[in-house]
Amino acid sequence: MKQKLLYVAILSLFTGAAQAASCPAVTVADDKGVPSGAYPQQYDLAEFQSLANCTLSFSANPDSAALNARIRGNPALPSDLANRIPSEPLVYAPYDSIGKYGGTLDVLSNATEAGTSDFLSVRHVNLVRYSDDLQTVVPNIAKGWDWNDDFTQLTFFLRKGHRWSDGAPFTAEDVKFWYDELALDPKIMEKPKDYVLVGGEPMTVDVIDPQTVRFNLPAPKPGLLSHFATSFAQGFQPKHFLGQFHPDVNADADALAQAAGFENGLAVIRAYFGNSDWTDTPTPLLNSPDRIANLPADTMPTLESHITVSDTTEGRHYVANPYFHIVDTQGNQLPYISEQDEIYANDNEIRILKLINAEADYKSQSLQLPSAPLLLEHQESGDYTIDLRPEITLANVSFNVTHKNLEKRKVFGDLRFRQAMSIALNRDEINEVGFLGQGIPKQYVGFSPSPSFLDPKWESYMIQYDPEAANSLLDAIGMKDIDGDGMRELPNGEKLILNMQFATQGVAGEVVELVCQNWSEVGIQCVVKEVTPDEYRGSQSSNNLDVGSWRKSQPMAIVLGNNELWVPPFENYFGHRTGMLWAEYVDSKGASGVKPPSYVIQLIDDINAFQSTMAGTAESDELGARMVENMVGNLLFIGLVQAPAPVYHRNALKNFPLFKTHSYEYYRTYPYRGTQWYFDE
Repeated sequence: MKQKLLYVAILSLFTGAAQAASCPAVTVADDKGVPSGAYPQQYDLAEFQSLANCTLSFSANPDSAALNARIRGNPALPSDLANRIPSEPLVYAPYDSIGKYGGTLDVLSNATEAGTSDFLSVRHVNLVRYSDDLQTVVPNIAKGWDWNDDFTQLTFFLRKGHRWSDGAPFTAEDVKFWYDELALDPKIMEKPKDYVLVGGEPMTVDVIDPQTVRFNLPAPKPGLLSHFATSFAQGFQPKHFLGQFHPDVNADADALAQAAGFENGLAVIRAYFGNSDWTDTPTPLLNSPDRIANLPADTMPTLESHITVSDTTEGRHYVANPYFHIVDTQGNQLPYISEQDEIYANDNEIRILKLINAEADYKSQSLQLPSAPLLLEHQESGDYTIDLRPEITLANVSFNVTHKNLEKRKVFGDLRFRQAMSIALNRDEINEVGFLGQGIPKQYVGFSPSPSFLDPKWESYMIQYDPEAANSLLDAIGMKDIDGDGMRELPNGEKLILNMQFATQGVAGEVVELVCQNWSEVGIQCVVKEVTPDEYRGSQSSNNLDVGSWRKSQPMAIVLGNNELWVPPFENYFGHRTGMLWAEYVDSKGASGVKPPSYVIQLIDDINAFQSTMAGTAESDELGARMVENMVGNLLFIGLVQAPAPVYHRNALKNFPLFKTHSYEYYRTYPYRGTQWYFDE
């Protein structure tokens, strides 16, 4: 990384000597003879001007002033674009062509904070991101970074002149404010997330100068950079805005908040930022509609490509950020698309009908493979394209091993029961019927794709269809059909009916129905009910589910930066979890909850050591292999089928590439640069 920064610095020395010639319209499809820069598909300004032997002149969306006027709280827009973009803007080479300004990106989500990450990812920014090869971390908000030799110091270099969407300077202080006053403050975040810790211990953040910020780690954690490249959680927040309401930053914070009609400053922060790292927190437009006029703005400033101007229970509307930091190779400020509009439709059939009628421009999240035939049938008449792309995750189920019902907890916690439920599944049938024969039956192993240290036997562990052996295991547990109805009771004689709630966002209903049918064939009665994602997550969080069903798995690069798949409850609020009372025990240091078994304690120790060990070494491989053995051997999550899923876009949406995966794990569209999409119609 140091060499890359030196290279860019040397190039900048020659920028002044570049000819004052118009720059070539470099795209990914046609590089116009301009060499690639240090990173794929993008350049820093000095680098591009030197390689292209030109001087880039800048221009903005002609509607910028009108769009800015719709952002309540924003001052009048400076007419000179140079006063709005960094002196070192990021330069994108669009995929196919220089775009056109204007238009509104129409999208579909499920509901407020449900099925919305698809849309969030289009405008998302973070310090860095993954390029669309899903291998290369590239600059975004940060123009560069540097690790020390033992991965205990990560330094980010920011862009001089970068501004928030209200025109205020963005500096290293905004990174430190996010970490010290939000991420680690129990008054804001109930407990710190794993990614802001290293082996459970906090980092420190130093402001070196306005454009340089350093994370000091208590132990090595090479995966921290990958976290910033993939997570929705942004490593910065506007200190100038939120800080005025934080009592540790501003002594007058509470008085300022009370003058606006709020209890205290923290209540205002919750109205803007929420109490989590989820960037989808409703704005005061929805959270505090009766007091919004007393606040300085409808939503807090952003570095993203678009900012909220309307937020209701029906949907949201956004306009382009007039201070966005990226330009194309002709100097046009991105984004090309002026506005974004999101509407909510919780019913899957309604969403599919709207897509068939081309009422959305892009959709990926919540689209499951069983919907593909109908979407493909109307592809030509709707003038849209369906791409079936591989999933990183695979569909899986779990049993609530810390169930409130002690008899259910005893059975679900018996490994023989989980083994029986795994081999009772006819995955070939599930693949053919539920996944149109396009998938691969697999066991859940935690990693996807499988790293080199993973013994292939675990991917096929207990996935053979063997109802006879499943019946024997259930007999051995003492689960018998006492009342003669063909269904087994719990060992104490109580009736057992598995309540299987599912949300289409997580797994297709056809798949859950097949799972239920297979289990009923070995005497385990179940009922299937579709619920909204919010209802599902609420039941899961309150420890009320019998069976969990969702998709799950992560690439090793993400595991190295975030331990959530390996520590109870084995994912965040939005994912597939089990062992809620184990998590309570761990979080409370044994004061409450249920003590996890020894293999779970080993998982916690091993993931912390794994994250601090250099990947590819013998020590790292040994730790990773043991993690897989403990996770899979105990069947906390029972894998079903890994299959592709549809990605939808209208043909009028240009610079839209073929996604490498259909996945949340790299934050959906983030690698594919939605800010350079445009409409040709």
